[in-house]
Amino acid sequence: MDWSRDRAEDAVEDLARYVEERLLAARSTLPLLGRLSSLRKDRALAAMGDAIWRARDEILAANGQDMALARQAGMDAARLDRLRLDAGRIQAMVAGLEEVAAIEDPIGEQIESIQRPNGLRIAKVRVPLGVVAMIYESRPNVTVDAGAIAFKAGSAVVLRGSREALHSNRALVTAMHQGLGAAGVPSEAIQLLDRGGRETVGHLITARGLVDLVIPRGGAGLIQYVAEHARVPIIETGVGNCHVYVDREADLAKAQAIVLNAKCQRPSVCNAMETLLVHRDVAEAFLPKLGMALAAAGVELRACPLALPLLEATAARPGACARAATEEDWATEYLAPVLAVRVVGGLEAAMQHIARYGTRHSESIVTEDRRAARRFLEEVDAAVVYHNASTRFTDGHEFGFGVEIGISTQVLHARGPMGLRELTSYKYMVEGEGQVRDGPRPKPASQAVPH
Repeated sequence: MDWSRDRAEDAVEDLARYVEERLLAARSTLPLLGRLSSLRKDRALAAMGDAIWRARDEILAANGQDMALARQAGMDAARLDRLRLDAGRIQAMVAGLEEVAAIEDPIGEQIESIQRPNGLRIAKVRVPLGVVAMIYESRPNVTVDAGAIAFKAGSAVVLRGSREALHSNRALVTAMHQGLGAAGVPSEAIQLLDRGGRETVGHLITARGLVDLVIPRGGAGLIQYVAEHARVPIIETGVGNCHVYVDREADLAKAQAIVLNAKCQRPSVCNAMETLLVHRDVAEAFLPKLGMALAAAGVELRACPLALPLLEATAARPGACARAATEEDWATEYLAPVLAVRVVGGLEAAMQHIARYGTRHSESIVTEDRRAARRFLEEVDAAVVYHNASTRFTDGHEFGFGVEIGISTQVLHARGPMGLRELTSYKYMVEGEGQVRDGPRPKPASQAVPH
């Protein structure tokens, strides 16, 4: 008898049972979540915030474990930054919970009403999605944001964070459970899957009937895996190969400020610029000065043959680097202080480049030409398009939505920053006074089919 094979099969069955039990527990809370008043939800969110702040020492200690293990594993600086917690970031989580509580509850909102000639009254009303599964990498703050938004939107949430943030996520969910308990809400409404590896994700994304929506948030590899293997609805988020195009009619001082912000303000996030496109008529006037500023900020440059000679002088600075770009550079989401630079012939060429390499996240044009701006805004296919502004504004808080659950880069069912309303569905409520529908109307004699 092959005992090792039996043990492996038992482990697979045990993991599948574990995932199913967590999903069933989450699903059992839906009737109660659907009945909770806005006041009770907001009190529960406040209680979760209080519990997280009280447990900040334990949370920071747990995060310290994760950071130590990540450094031992050779995690790069950008990913370490996403993983790291400090008192300020914990305070930001608590503030995020307060923001969600302050936003009007979307559940029960009447989106549209129709009065039919037969007297039927039809109301289109926002309702919870159900059980939402969130699969994400590194950032522990997503644990709190996703839990808060799903809860306020009347849904249960099942969280699957990365192994790198395991201790941090456990500490955060423990505190959130304490807050829910203090508010008299079942802690099963927020579940953390903290066992297994990719097999756990596989069970989660194929649980038809138990999961209503999966949201993968992370790198291209994670999102591709979920998109290819899921058997439940998904919303793709996060991959951001974002561009800024500096047009011939750009205000170059304005353009430099936008480029530096889009690349340098926080390079490790999905709405940071990864490729700069510059009109050939302004490249010579714009790129050398910009290159010096980027080099001073420690940004490495990957440049096309036209841009490279204009940027090579920046490599004289210690730690700076400018080299020839490869085809791979145009398609790369660096999430790091690295920027690809390309000189293009004009607006048409810039839009063609974006169409080929972009990920439909955030794209920006810098120009004083209103017609060029209008073409860019109307024709570029992305969740968010900008004129004379940094791509870094693609964010739920910056849009006034409060915290977000992610940036959707697809067309359905939501696009761009996903706040509370984007995490709801709707149903039609129809009221009548005994109306019944007539049967099929008889065809006119001229259309009757002969026997």
